[in-house]
Amino acid sequence: MFAVIRTGGKQYRVSAGDRLKVESLSAEVGQQVQLAEVLALGEGSDVRVGTPLVTDASVTATVLSHGRHPKVRIFKMRRRKHFQKHAGHRQDFTELKIERIG
Repeated sequence: MFAVIRTGGKQYRVSAGDRLKVESLSAEVGQQVQLAEVLALGEGSDVRVGTPLVTDASVTATVLSHGRHPKVRIFKMRRRKHFQKHAGHRQDFTELKIERIG
């Protein structure tokens, strides 16, 4: 069984037992969270698609850890103008383990 969920402005296709990194959630490590924005549920060739959400469906996940992705380096330059700009960004994430889809 799989589900398509939406969290942090992104969509993920998940199954029970999957581990994934999503945008940072305000939950403690070891805590269970309910992801209620389920866009689709499926098992084999049977797929239920919501309009926009599937009613009475949720995904239960356990928070494994919090962290930060590797640094993305940003470099901007205008040729012949002596302009250079350096910047960097590290995005926070929460690692989840999908426990149950229902």
